Amino acid sequence: MLFVISATAHTTLTPTHTTALEIAEKLNNRSYTDYGNYRKQAGFFLPLSGGIDSCATAVIVHSMTRLILKSIRSGENPQVLIDLHRICGEEVGSTWEPRSPQEIANRIFCTAYMGMEKNSSPETRKRAADLAKVIGANHLDFDIDPVYDAQVKLLTSTTGFEPKFKMYGGTKVSNLALQNIQARLRMVNAYTLAQLLPQINGRREGAPGSLLVLGSANVDEQIRGYYTKYDCSSADINPIGGISKTDLKSFILWASKKENFGLGLLQKFLDAPPTAELEPLTEDYVQGMTYNELSVYGRMRKIDKLGVYGMWEKLLHVWGDTLSPQQIYEKVRFFSWNYAINRHKMTTVTPAYHMEAYGVDDNRFDMRPFLYPSFEWAYKKIERSIKQMGAAGTRAARADDKDT
Repeated sequence: MLFVISATAHTTLTPTHTTALEIAEKLNNRSYTDYGNYRKQAGFFLPLSGGIDSCATAVIVHSMTRLILKSIRSGENPQVLIDLHRICGEEVGSTWEPRSPQEIANRIFCTAYMGMEKNSSPETRKRAADLAKVIGANHLDFDIDPVYDAQVKLLTSTTGFEPKFKMYGGTKVSNLALQNIQARLRMVNAYTLAQLLPQINGRREGAPGSLLVLGSANVDEQIRGYYTKYDCSSADINPIGGISKTDLKSFILWASKKENFGLGLLQKFLDAPPTAELEPLTEDYVQGMTYNELSVYGRMRKIDKLGVYGMWEKLLHVWGDTLSPQQIYEKVRFFSWNYAINRHKMTTVTPAYHMEAYGVDDNRFDMRPFLYPSFEWAYKKIERSIKQMGAAGTRAARADDKDT
């Protein structure tokens, strides 16, 4: 994916219906032969957090470097090597040829772990560094505490108010504000590094281009609004913006297998508990809904074209064995409320490659209203239906009930 190399070789995979191979096939057969105004860029920059999402983006770039190398070795299209020379800043007439995907990544791919001394864990830091090493990326590892502390100090000296995390006696509002400061500072650092790293790394004078910043916000988190507006989700392009978390995990598992990419360390990313690491936490962060639930909501919303009532009605048949109609209603209501209040974030979402029919790429594939009503009509209709069910409205259906 993200091939700015012209006419990259296509790869045919064995036909299968598994989600992982479907994603891999789309990545391998979409070459990004000409990426508009970015054709003169010098490569890619990725904030690599050690989580599953940025891991998936990094693996996608690794997939690209594998295909570039395969195309060069085949000799079928000499333009691929010519374009690679230009992107890497080689002189005209250079005889350099890469010997591995990692050698290509070392020239065009930079990653950075931008941690916080108290909030970031050694585990995520190490996972990020290990993955970058395996795929050949130039990796930076640093903490953003100095700029974070300076921002908080500026706020305090200007307003007289010192924000604190909730666990240190702060309010919910100040807790969120401190998280957002970290997230947005990472975006500023990402774009600064993307612009200057080619020069810092000794790129030949006269060779144009900075690095494209890659985002890593998946479909589920965009629907839920579980990200900070104008943080690292803001980038030049988001390779995973059209893929749900559950499908991303399937793809990562596929890439970890020896017969595919052979990246065995990816299993550590799959086993790791999800956390934003934006505040001091002693347990996993809870969003109020699981990624599996978000994946279901996303498909029903986009593919099935269902609203609040239609979603609830269909979920009675999907989740009715384990949840009561009332419980399903509460889940649907919570999702629809979060989707509506965070809709403004989607209007500025980073462009994503269209991968699946449930994509949420605003202004391109998933054009929706900017403001939503309160859904009161749908809520009341569901409540009337539950009331008419009597006792059945507050208990899950038994298997024998469904068979009769």
